Amino acid sequence: MGNWKLTLLYFTFIFLILHFLHNQKLLLLSGNDTVRVKRKADLPLRFRSDGTFKILQVADMHFANGIMSRCRDVLDSEFNHCSDLNTTRFLNTLLRAEKPDFIAFTGDNIFGPSTADAAESVLEAFGPAMESGLPWAAILGNHDQESTMNREELMSFISLLDYSVSQTNPSAEDPSSSVKRSMMTDIDGFGNNHLRVYGAPGSHLANSSILNLFFLDSGDRAVVQGVRTYGWIKESQLRWLRGISQGFQGRTLDTDQAADALPPATIPALAFFHIPIPEIPQLYYKKIVGRFQEGVACSSVNSGVLETLASIGDVKAVFMGHDHNNDFCGNLDGIWFCYGGGIGYHGYGKAGWPRRARVILAELGKGDKAWMGVERIKTWKRLDDEKLSKVDEQVLWDHQTSR
Repeated sequence: MGNWKLTLLYFTFIFLILHFLHNQKLLLLSGNDTVRVKRKADLPLRFRSDGTFKILQVADMHFANGIMSRCRDVLDSEFNHCSDLNTTRFLNTLLRAEKPDFIAFTGDNIFGPSTADAAESVLEAFGPAMESGLPWAAILGNHDQESTMNREELMSFISLLDYSVSQTNPSAEDPSSSVKRSMMTDIDGFGNNHLRVYGAPGSHLANSSILNLFFLDSGDRAVVQGVRTYGWIKESQLRWLRGISQGFQGRTLDTDQAADALPPATIPALAFFHIPIPEIPQLYYKKIVGRFQEGVACSSVNSGVLETLASIGDVKAVFMGHDHNNDFCGNLDGIWFCYGGGIGYHGYGKAGWPRRARVILAELGKGDKAWMGVERIKTWKRLDDEKLSKVDEQVLWDHQTSR
């Protein structure tokens, strides 16, 4: 056989192998190990055609070693067959019942001190999210890194999982566009993230961001003047947040928008982080929706988060975790601060008080012919009881009453 025929056969063989790998998205390694190419989320995030966008907040899973990790603070009748798998079951139930558009994990996703292998626990903890095919993002708490991976390694790993839109750090981006640039290096923490939610398909705002989601790393532990305390959101993160917000407030929307669409300065935002800010204890003396059942475990350092959020004006609600037995929403300086309520069975709780998770629903205003900007933001909680009870439904923000 001539050399040209051998060359042709060789290149044909190589082409077939590459074609197979591209279609299967699998790279076979030695033994039985496989590495899959990440399944990417369907982006951009977008309101549904019915004018809604629903978020499931999952706080404090405290996942460890699956069936080997027993439950804490449950009734004696529940203990014998209770493990991390109860957390997985509850999360799957929530996804089927609520059918969210997006899942927000707000820290202590795994419980490092009980976790033999951080990567394995992360895969199991986020398994329901990956299997759902929904876009999701996570921020870290104070326990995630207490196993075999540090915070940077964890966020890098989480960002590579199926349908995750998490990132190790934000890119140095132009707030008015979706063009990504190099990763920021002058920002504290890992997992800081900004996600845009676009208008309903077919509307004049379909190509415009009309709701912003901010994820902020509140750290883990620190020592301040010789005293151990919890972490806090740093000035570099607040500077980044202010920059993003100011960029959107100075932006103009599409010129063909209807006259009653929301002006750019009122585009609302939601923020997600783990550790509460130092002002949260003030809510003990104010009207709240939900239960205030334990002391607020926050940092001794007040870095000015509330002041920053109040000054930029677009963040309408903040969603936190950390204190599992608190599940209330309370208002500080016009901003709602809401606990998720602990979902995890391996984390501490209160026997007889069901584990729970929070749902957030943003609704668009209806114009004469099409959907407009965000009109209303509501929230409620779902309990892990026989009825999957829906409790404490409330309106957090309404465009009409905020004018």
